[in-house]
Amino acid sequence: MRGSSDGCGCFPTGRHYAAIAHLLRTRVQGLAPGFEHGAAWIDADIVMIDVETTGREAATDRIVELAIVRGHKGEIVSRNAWLINPQRPIPAEVTAVHGITDADVADKPTFADVGHEILQALQKAIPAAYNASFDRGFLHAEVARTQSADVSPPPALLKDVEWIDPLIWARHIQAAQKSRALGDVAARLEVELDHAHRATADAEAALKIMYKFAEDLRVPKGYGGMIQEQVRLARAQDEARQMWRGRGN
Repeated sequence: MRGSSDGCGCFPTGRHYAAIAHLLRTRVQGLAPGFEHGAAWIDADIVMIDVETTGREAATDRIVELAIVRGHKGEIVSRNAWLINPQRPIPAEVTAVHGITDADVADKPTFADVGHEILQALQKAIPAAYNASFDRGFLHAEVARTQSADVSPPPALLKDVEWIDPLIWARHIQAAQKSRALGDVAARLEVELDHAHRATADAEAALKIMYKFAEDLRVPKGYGGMIQEQVRLARAQDEARQMWRGRGN
């Protein structure tokens, strides 16, 4: 039997007293505007974003391909993709990864030309990406560079909104596995990924992976709880990596 130290503020039935219900709502940081913290995240509109680039540095490199795959209630409902002229050569070693050549983008629009379309496709949805800091950094840098935010900024552009990141969950749920590369995680979950390192294929696979993870009891069902736990996991994973780096010195 639980003692009064629980402090649950409940009737014996477990229902909260109406007079203090407002005090029991936890303010969750990092949520996209318009999405309730207690709502099931899997039922919400989610935009999984993937970029292919000329290199790894958002400050100096450029996007050559961007895809947005939108999901709702666990199903993919739309796919949008753009090949983008980066206005600079694509290094051969980078082409070897994603297969996009200078010729492929020579006659394509620049990011400034299609920025409005991209931001419209991101509206009214929770942003997500596999290894989100990479894609987020490039998207924000391109928008800032081209001043493309001529519409109300979508959640993906707001600095205080946390992106859903399946990689953080893969490191947690598949901790015993050596690799958490997108292709390896997809294979273990039997998620199809036929054209790895192309933006649409990677974004679609990442969204399907996140929907698979929703079946795991370690992933909170509520949007706010899931984001809170993801932030906690990311912090713990960063600390663990720092510790291992320190041991290597």
